[in-house]
Amino acid sequence: MRAPPLQALRTFVEIGHRGSVQAAAQALHVTPGAISQQLRSLEERLGVVLLERNRLGMRLTEAGASIHPRLSDAFAQIDRSLEELKTRESPQCLTISTVAAFAASWLVPRLGNFQQRHPGIEVRVEATANLVDLRRDRVDIALRHGLGDYPGLAVTPLMSPVLVPVASPHLLTADQMLSEPADCLNYPLLHNSDRTDWSLWLSAHGVATDPRADRGNVFEDDFLLIRAAEAGQGLALVPAAYAQTEIAAGRLVQILDKPWPARFAYYIVYQPDAALRPEVRAFIAWLLTEAVAVP
Repeated sequence: MRAPPLQALRTFVEIGHRGSVQAAAQALHVTPGAISQQLRSLEERLGVVLLERNRLGMRLTEAGASIHPRLSDAFAQIDRSLEELKTRESPQCLTISTVAAFAASWLVPRLGNFQQRHPGIEVRVEATANLVDLRRDRVDIALRHGLGDYPGLAVTPLMSPVLVPVASPHLLTADQMLSEPADCLNYPLLHNSDRTDWSLWLSAHGVATDPRADRGNVFEDDFLLIRAAEAGQGLALVPAAYAQTEIAAGRLVQILDKPWPARFAYYIVYQPDAALRPEVRAFIAWLLTEAVAVP
């Protein structure tokens, strides 16, 4: 029997990984109808049912489960081989994915330092809050803010930011300077999308629960939160590293010396085999050096 087409086998592998026709279609950039047709053609050619529907999506049959791991490994090896060939044939290039606020306030201002040390490595920064599939989206390193739980990926802690309260110097006059954390409740509070940081910060500094801690405008991105504070719209609780430039320039002031560790940390996330590439190792080493050198 002649071997089935590679595209049909790849389709089967993707459905088995993702558990749905729709998800496989998105991964392979084709329509769900094309995915179903490829699967049907493969099963007819082999004379066996490989996947069956259940209430949660698609599930491997006993026959499908018997061949899926080896086919999956084979396609992973093909992908690695092509990536290695691409790396040899083209200049060293790294694609870094992170959120816009971290890119603008921490990563991008430091990239010149990396370029001086490694002039032969090109860096492409993608600023997005969306989760990415590192292999599918051809992202070499993701810098993510979370709890460090990224199954199947290599994870290296980068930094644990502390939050500091800041405001525009025009919002507070000399006789209005704050002396205690509870004083913040007398001003408009600006929030990130979680809307929990002010309550947690106040509680950590001994302030009783107060409904005013949950009120105020909400901003999806820390970069927007800092801009709102700069504009004098209220007090903001932001990572210290994000506000360094604005504080140094006098556009923001830290209103109290009450830093507080954030619940989430920043992590370097990458495919385990990506660390075999010298340019990836160089960028990770540089990130860790920068995180230690500059708070």
